[in-house]
Amino acid sequence: MTRSSRTLVAALAIIAIAAAILLAMDRPPICTCGEIALWGPVGPRQSQMLADWYSFSHIVHGLLFYALLWLFARRTPVEWRFLAALGVEAAWELSENTPMVIDRYRTATAALGYSGDSMINSLSDIAMMALGFLAARKLPLWASVALLIALELVPLFVIRDNLFLNVWMLIAPSDAVPAWQSAVGAIGLAIGPALA
Repeated sequence: MTRSSRTLVAALAIIAIAAAILLAMDRPPICTCGEIALWGPVGPRQSQMLADWYSFSHIVHGLLFYALLWLFARRTPVEWRFLAALGVEAAWELSENTPMVIDRYRTATAALGYSGDSMINSLSDIAMMALGFLAARKLPLWASVALLIALELVPLFVIRDNLFLNVWMLIAPSDAVPAWQSAVGAIGLAIGPALA
């Protein structure tokens, strides 16, 4: 078995283990509404569909994981770095769907009505991180930085939320951020459903 084949098998095992744990945590496999859609509109059901505005933040995770692991473990084979990033992302998806983190999101971020992710959304988020990691591996540095900036600015403009604001509000909540986010207005409410 080649190194690539072993990496693929290990990656699929990490994803399968994450799926089994999510199932054991009673996460719904699909939206509790019974609908399966490619895109979840802004609102409580957005994290129940295959992808949503926060999928971009998981691509950013991949870009950042690649950069950090390149900086601190560049002598480690890229396949191992990829599996480490995949393991961290899977662990995040599991912790993100615990009652403690769901409640924290509800109280400290713009995720009003958030009830956790469906399994297809969580697994899609893991795949999005992998996409970001693999993109960072292939793209020149300037293109990775430009992609990261775009993936942070587009959701910031459309739904007034992104990875940076989520991390900020989880670590050091500020009343000014939710006040600004609650004025999402016409752009987020018009564009979000239009993409659904």
